[in-house]
Amino acid sequence: MQFQIKPENSNVRLDKFLTAELKISRSKIQKLIKDGKITLNGGKVTPHFFLRANDKININAKDIKIENKTKEIKPNKKVKYNIVFEDDNIMVIDKPSGLLVHPTDKIEKDTLVNGLITYYPKLKKIGEDPLRPGIVHRLDKDVSGLMLVCKTQKAFAYFKKQFQDRKVKKIYTALVHNPMERMEGTIDLPLERSEKGKMLVKTKDQGGKEAITKYTVIKQFQNFSLLEVQIETGRTHQIRTHFNFLNHPIVGDKLYQQKKVKANIKLDRPFLHSTKLGFKNLDGKYVEFESKLPLKLNKILKQIK
Repeated sequence: MQFQIKPENSNVRLDKFLTAELKISRSKIQKLIKDGKITLNGGKVTPHFFLRANDKININAKDIKIENKTKEIKPNKKVKYNIVFEDDNIMVIDKPSGLLVHPTDKIEKDTLVNGLITYYPKLKKIGEDPLRPGIVHRLDKDVSGLMLVCKTQKAFAYFKKQFQDRKVKKIYTALVHNPMERMEGTIDLPLERSEKGKMLVKTKDQGGKEAITKYTVIKQFQNFSLLEVQIETGRTHQIRTHFNFLNHPIVGDKLYQQKKVKANIKLDRPFLHSTKLGFKNLDGKYVEFESKLPLKLNKILKQIK
């Protein structure tokens, strides 16, 4: 099986192009690329390579035969979430901590998407990835708060571009270890995923992708800082990785925790909440939504000095 890239598909990432063409999850595409089962112009390449006109992609059909079968996502009415806003094109969801947004190749049955297709079955046909119907951005499993879901293909294309053009306002509330040295700032550090799945700060020459995080201190405590965080880019674990790199890891974050940071706080999730989400809707009107901190996180604030 071979694809020759047309000019209109130049500057599209290899993994995203193949996800759309083959209807296989992006994670599986990335694995096939890393394993050398998908090659570009006769050689190995990274999943994040940006295609050029006339590039030739070669794939062994046997390697994708099983994966090419559409994996069905089953409805699950037990999944709990709140719909903050809904119209004919979109839903704004307040996601609880501990809820995975969409199934992986393991086809989990208790994700947000399983709950959403119970409520709105037509969602299954929206988007570019059968495992991520209607999903134009996401929150980490243990992060709570606001996220946008698209109900129509028109909305999906519109908001995909809005996110790409950085026109969607995304603000989080975070509690980090140690007092911040500055009351506000911008973190501009490229990120790349490691082989172990964690995100690392890497230079662009090392494969790092642009990642920009802005913050303002809401309140300083003796050993902590409460922050308002706005992200211009949407890299995986961006906020968590950036503040961990600056020796201000997110409180409760076990993946990016630091042994030298000691605190008598028991929290089974990162203190990170998607508080505000603002965007221009399809009708041209700007809308903004706000989500209060979950009770568990408010209790933590009352415990510290």
